[in-house]
Amino acid sequence: MEHYYRELVSFLSARLGNRQAAEDVAHDAYLRVLERGEGEQIEHPRAFLYRTALNLVIDRHRRQQVRQVEPLEVLDHDERWHSPAPTQHMQLDQRLALMQRALDELAPVCRDSFLLRKLDGLSHPQIAERLGISRSLVEKHIVNAMKHCRVRMRQWES
Repeated sequence: MEHYYRELVSFLSARLGNRQAAEDVAHDAYLRVLERGEGEQIEHPRAFLYRTALNLVIDRHRRQQVRQVEPLEVLDHDERWHSPAPTQHMQLDQRLALMQRALDELAPVCRDSFLLRKLDGLSHPQIAERLGISRSLVEKHIVNAMKHCRVRMRQWES
């Protein structure tokens, strides 16, 4: 299914007018498909991936419209924006520690590709240049890192 990645990003770039946003949506779509496909065989993976990506684009658009309409005072009073309760903090700290453990299990170039994308927000070409690897290898590393972390987090949390 990884071979659909570039095609999907191009498709989403045309729709969103922004390659960075298209890559983000493609990553999220891959994650959803990987999560869904673990227990069951997906009959038409390409169609399922595109449908998932389009649903994410629609959700993203709706969230942006809500944000533009909602006055800032509403956000100030919305409890989701206040600091989490101590037990939530503890759970978050534990989840972050588990995520760090999962990332530490990855090969350095795989982990670096993932972190440069997710934490530093670099594009695939920027990561490829920085790490001295091809863009397709960057894409594979990011997808593999996401899959590995998701699997390990599930194992440790159950």
